[in-house]
Amino acid sequence: MKIPFSPPFINDDIIKEVVDTLKSGWITTGPKVVALEAEIKKFSGAKEVLCVNSWTSGAIMMLRWLGLQEGDEVIIPAYTYSATALAVYHAGGNPIMVDTTEDFNISVADVRKAITSRTKAILPVDIAGFPCDYDEIMNLVNEPAVKSLFTPTSEVQQQMGRILVLNDAAHSLGATYSSGVKTGSETDVAVFSLHAVKNVTTAEGGAICLNLPEPFNNKTLYHELRQMSLNCQTKDAFSKSKAGGWRYDITGLGMKINMADVNAAIGLAQMRIYPELLRERKRVFSIYNEAFKRESWAIVPPAILNGKESSYHIYALRIKGISETQRDQMIDEISMTGVAVNVHFIPMPLLTFFKNKGFKIEDYPQAYNNFKSEISLPIYPQLTAEALDYVINAVKKAYTSVTG
Repeated sequence: MKIPFSPPFINDDIIKEVVDTLKSGWITTGPKVVALEAEIKKFSGAKEVLCVNSWTSGAIMMLRWLGLQEGDEVIIPAYTYSATALAVYHAGGNPIMVDTTEDFNISVADVRKAITSRTKAILPVDIAGFPCDYDEIMNLVNEPAVKSLFTPTSEVQQQMGRILVLNDAAHSLGATYSSGVKTGSETDVAVFSLHAVKNVTTAEGGAICLNLPEPFNNKTLYHELRQMSLNCQTKDAFSKSKAGGWRYDITGLGMKINMADVNAAIGLAQMRIYPELLRERKRVFSIYNEAFKRESWAIVPPAILNGKESSYHIYALRIKGISETQRDQMIDEISMTGVAVNVHFIPMPLLTFFKNKGFKIEDYPQAYNNFKSEISLPIYPQLTAEALDYVINAVKKAYTSVTG
């Protein structure tokens, strides 16, 4: 049996939505993007939502909007995909890595230790779709002692008056924390990924959720950022295409990171059925949990814990007491059965670019411990009971084969 790792969910309704866009005569940014923004806004509870062409570009734009200057610091976890740190570099700041906890997410205690007068933002990551401790993080940045340390280097930072919390919610569309609050509405800014392997996809894409406090006006900011995503052009292509609408202005140094309607159509159709898709992902996750929690060697990932619930994006299984080499051998054994598995993630200090920046994995022991024993299993709505049995048996046989 061949079981791919993460194929997109495509049904007739999704195909029809895309075909409708193609037949409309308008395929770049237009009404489908606006409709997708409205769906994500309604689902997440965010005050405003702007769709762009990727998580990475959305994070870069928001950090540039924040006005990072040379020497400004952004605290991030060492255990995440490299885009989290690269966005900080592209925006002109310095990423400050801290360790994680056993649930894969950023250690709030280590965040506290890392805060200096140069800290301008904290960028937590909801690894595998399980939310970080946002009550603690938001309380931390609002503590009088932490706020008094804050030293703004831009007009936006001056208005903010404290450290910005920008949630890397790439994995967590549909997750909840604090007994029902959805990701996308819990921090100043959150950015979802709509990449091909995500729960909801536009092939490539991202969605910026705005929940900034006063004196910011989120609706006004939405329109400013929409222009910024289109080279700071005062009219988008859809508006310019109207009779007599050709004249425009360029008001600043923007980026070209808008989402196209032909992409938005995929996500729009998926968002309309996302509660159903989410239930199916939870079904798969629960079957894995039931199978592996009976094995003494398995550490099942968090799903519902302390008022938080995952989006069930990744099933991050860990193997007790296993070495990195043995983990890799298990992956080879599983792959030979036709089951595609993955690892989320290689901690950034193990990657050449970050090693050359001076980061050392020895400074992040929990991140390494999580990585060396982790195997990500296929999780998506199309998986049948038969396929799941096959995956589970492949993992169990691989463990026996490698460990004896």
